[in-house]
Amino acid sequence: MARQIFQLRVSLVGVRPTVWRRVLVPGGYTLDRLHRVLQYALGWRDCHLHSFDVDGVVYGVPDPVGELAVLDELDVRLDAVVGKGSRWRYTYDFGDWWEHDLLVEDVFVADPDERYPICVDGERAGPPESAGGPSAYQVLLAAHADPGHPEHLVLRDWAGERFDPAAFDAGRVTTLLRRLC
Repeated sequence: MARQIFQLRVSLVGVRPTVWRRVLVPGGYTLDRLHRVLQYALGWRDCHLHSFDVDGVVYGVPDPVGELAVLDELDVRLDAVVGKGSRWRYTYDFGDWWEHDLLVEDVFVADPDERYPICVDGERAGPPESAGGPSAYQVLLAAHADPGHPEHLVLRDWAGERFDPAAFDAGRVTTLLRRLC
């Protein structure tokens, strides 16, 4: 059987202007491996807990204490839980609560001459790690853009000189994905 590729659109919920990515991933990837793709695609550093919610079933890293009722993401393949047109949620950092809307835009046969995963499109940089969630990130964006904002210098220093909220490079993301996934 030919290997299936899932074209996913990933959008960060609650952030304006929208931060989004379009990635191509093998349907045989486990949700754990998809988690790594999402981390690199958005610029996260995998410093916090995460989960997937697919039709009310939650997948993630099982909690040995049993406080979080999640199914093990290592045991679940992408193509076993979603198909073309499926929409579900990925949440990263349970303190900041970064929700990502995932949509399977298409499913097709892999190009035998191509290496996957690939980031084919997107817009805007992902928020810096531990930015405080969507509402705090909106404050950071406003302060970053306005030299007259009372927190401009502090938040600009915190985000780092190289942080450019409008920047995005699909080729760079693909290079990271191929090295690290």
